[in-house]
Amino acid sequence: MGVMAGGNAALDENSMVEAAEKALADIAVIRSEVSKAIFGQEAVVESTLLAILSGGHALLVGVPGLAKTRLVSTLGTVLGLDASRIQFTPDLMPSDILGTEVMDQDEHGRRSFRFVKGPVFAQLLMADEINRASPRTQSALLQSMQEYHVTIAGARYDLPQPFHVLATQNPLEQEGTYPLPEAQLDRFLMQVDVGYPDLEAERRILLETTGLSEVQPQGVITAARLVEIQRLIRQMPVPEGVVNAILALVRSARPGEGHANTDKHVAWGPGPRAGQALMLTARARALYQGRLAPSVDDVLALAGPVLQHRMALTFAARAEGMTVRDVISGIVTEARN
Repeated sequence: MGVMAGGNAALDENSMVEAAEKALADIAVIRSEVSKAIFGQEAVVESTLLAILSGGHALLVGVPGLAKTRLVSTLGTVLGLDASRIQFTPDLMPSDILGTEVMDQDEHGRRSFRFVKGPVFAQLLMADEINRASPRTQSALLQSMQEYHVTIAGARYDLPQPFHVLATQNPLEQEGTYPLPEAQLDRFLMQVDVGYPDLEAERRILLETTGLSEVQPQGVITAARLVEIQRLIRQMPVPEGVVNAILALVRSARPGEGHANTDKHVAWGPGPRAGQALMLTARARALYQGRLAPSVDDVLALAGPVLQHRMALTFAARAEGMTVRDVISGIVTEARN
């Protein structure tokens, strides 16, 4: 029996390696195609792709004009996803996102209600400037992100598979914004900070986007293939040392766990969802970089995007000018030593 089990394991390992190599080839083509439309910003593209490959949603934070919208539309095209976009405004209603019931009348005068689907019924939804909408409208979207269906007048409507939300958010100092509640921020697998491009990337942007024609990315995989890669990522083995590193990292970011710096600076820390996010994204990062199993380095590299929107600083730490990123950097440095 032991020999049989071993034989099956070897076969599984071989088929796993073969599947991973095919996925690697697909990911390489995806990266190359995305780079035709998005210049520089490798870290942003990587983090956003990791969120999608892990089957989750991402929050892109940065000032306007940094190609966040272009990134989302490019990913929709390249990944073969049916995409839609909602521009969030203060007067946007939940029904503008989810859809609404309309009354139809047939030729005999009989009336009936018909559900007209809203833009949320897409495989890749761009929620532009999500923090400009009222909390009620934000929560309508965030609930569908969590449950993958919407309920209208007691009837349930399932969202398409796969379903990903890439939301953009302006820095909160800007006027007319409603910060997302902490429980809803937790629905995002990762927060991706979008900074200004470097000099060479900005030079390319100037030269290549102001002519008569721009390079248009092409679709390289289908939605069904994306789902296969997502399943493969969930099957990748995670070494015990990596699991322990995830647990240690998440717990060291919580006050009351015996870490003096965390106790001093963090008001509340990440919950179990942060660990789940690290388990998924560490596997996705390994595959993205051509490896078949995640390492502790993957976990530490993802600490910022996965933890930063799941923590809050104490008033004293904010008064000292500290940021959540500073605290995470400290925790990561400690973990490396």
